[in-house]
Amino acid sequence: MTYIISLGSNEQRHENLDEARRRLKDIFPDVCFSTEQDTEPIMICRSVPFANQVARFHSDMPCQQVLAYLKAIECKVGRMPDEVCRGIVRMDIDLLMCDDVVYKPMDMERGYVQVGLQELKEKEK
Repeated sequence: MTYIISLGSNEQRHENLDEARRRLKDIFPDVCFSTEQDTEPIMICRSVPFANQVARFHSDMPCQQVLAYLKAIECKVGRMPDEVCRGIVRMDIDLLMCDDVVYKPMDMERGYVQVGLQELKEKEK
């Protein structure tokens, strides 16, 4: 199965994305990342920019197991549920797609996701 995910952080953002990438590579060795993009926050009270990127990997794991790994990585990178209400997002990893099933249609329309998907498509060639 082919998985597409997005990663984002607005607190120690570049360091946290780097840590998340290392952890993702440990679990999904063929993971390929788009370039990090700085974005403005959406639906969050804090005006600090986010660093976002998109990634693609292949795995025979079922979606629920992949999701469990993604949430575990968020926690290991330092995500704290009580910080989100204050606008602090140390790490957010969302499953956007698995094969042809879209889990986050609104996220798929975001500019950084579209740019990241195009970049990943170019890397495939």
